[in-house]
Amino acid sequence: MSHSPDPPVYCYKCKEIIEQRIITALGQTWHPGHFACKDCEQPITDATFNIQDNEPVCTDCFVKNYSGTCFGCKQPIMERTIKAMEQSWHEECFQCSGPCKKPLAGTSFYERDGQPYCRVDYEQLFAIRCAGCDQPITDNAIVALKAKWHRSCFKCKKCGAPITASTFAVEENQPMCKDCSG
Repeated sequence: MSHSPDPPVYCYKCKEIIEQRIITALGQTWHPGHFACKDCEQPITDATFNIQDNEPVCTDCFVKNYSGTCFGCKQPIMERTIKAMEQSWHEECFQCSGPCKKPLAGTSFYERDGQPYCRVDYEQLFAIRCAGCDQPITDNAIVALKAKWHRSCFKCKKCGAPITASTFAVEENQPMCKDCSG
């Protein structure tokens, strides 16, 4: 049995046969000197490079011509970009602006004054507070006595019964049911 020689390997750029060192990248083979940045045309010698329009781009050209600047840290974005609030962010920089600092990539978030917040921090920092328990009100509220109340917190200050009637008594700016005010 005779062993047939390997078929020739051609350079993606010059279309000539590659006889010495081969670079394989982006599904193609190249002469080392022909694996070059599509913008500055300098050979790419780094182990890592960027891709634009399925062509190699050196790091310097990528930063200069293609990378966005992170709204959070103001540094170039070299990897996955998060687009949110009409800005570009590093994945790790897109985080809650509240005390938790949790990552927000891939989650829903609230925006206030151009800053992102998780639901919990947003409610703790900005939601209207209940006059009864001082916790954030995140759903329907009862508006009474110049304040807002959770339904469950709007109760008689004496017996604790929920006040559901449209008329009620008031003592020291607290609601009272008809039974206790009588």
